[in-house]
Amino acid sequence: MADSSFDIVSKVDPMEIQNALGQAQKEIQQRYDFKGVGAEIDMSGEKILMKASAEERVKAVLEVFEQKLIKRSISLRSLDAGKPFPSGKEYRIEASIKQGISSEDAKKIAKIIRDEGPKGIKSQIQGDELRVQSKSRDDLQQTIALLKGKDLEVALQFINFR
Repeated sequence: MADSSFDIVSKVDPMEIQNALGQAQKEIQQRYDFKGVGAEIDMSGEKILMKASAEERVKAVLEVFEQKLIKRSISLRSLDAGKPFPSGKEYRIEASIKQGISSEDAKKIAKIIRDEGPKGIKSQIQGDELRVQSKSRDDLQQTIALLKGKDLEVALQFINFR
């Protein structure tokens, strides 16, 4: 019998990001506490730019965007937001969405699987994802449960379970 396997990835649907961004823009335009402070949120390419006239207002814009991401079931671990910085008369926060698993994160995950996972599990790094194989499907499910229980810096999805 062939080995069973699954892939560990860290991907976010770009359409869901656009939807969350649109909802955040709509709320920022309608909310009373954002009137007259120049609050904006826009996305250009991979960067998300938030602007407002005061530091606490730009933090509130980020908070609104985070709430919309959570509602669209996107992990906040995928959002890489910087610190507020002054730019002219306004404050800005630049953020980006993390896609893929970095090589050092992939090595950490592989080490967790090797050290704490069931025996007979093999993992190999393939670019920005990880393939996990075993003869037993139960061992693979234990591995998924193990990784879900760990507090890692990346948002993980488990796909192609065969």
